[in-house]
Amino acid sequence: MVKNAQLSALFDDYFENHRHPTNRLTHKVAIPLIVLHIVAMLDWVRLPMLPEVLGGPVTLGSVAFVLAGAWYLKMDVKLGVLVLAGMALCFPVGRMLTVPAVIGIAVVGWMVQLAGHAVWEKKSPSFLTNLVHALVGPLFFVALLTGDYRIAAEAPETVK
Repeated sequence: MVKNAQLSALFDDYFENHRHPTNRLTHKVAIPLIVLHIVAMLDWVRLPMLPEVLGGPVTLGSVAFVLAGAWYLKMDVKLGVLVLAGMALCFPVGRMLTVPAVIGIAVVGWMVQLAGHAVWEKKSPSFLTNLVHALVGPLFFVALLTGDYRIAAEAPETVK
């Protein structure tokens, strides 16, 4: 279970805009696609004013990875490591994809996510009212997968 009270409150707030099971299912597909395309596109932007690291150029993607990683690890080490592992895989995968493929992934990912909100949830995406939720989304779904966050209806019944 999530021990960080701030993260637990963020998850509870995030869940308020993700109550419909089909919307959550669309996000389980869309969020990895969106993270992949964002990392891939940010990795296209080289930052020549910074020294090379590990024999390669520093990109906006690597800077975003470090900043997001610090936030994720501050919120929850276990969940943060899992999200960062997935994000780290986006770098080599993104570099193997063509520009049109990354753009296609972006379009599909956003269409699936927005369909979840428009068709099933009937609410705007939560990051439109709280930008932090753009970071919360991947962590939330990893927490659901690991059982570190349970939705009341999905939690096992408590013995009275």
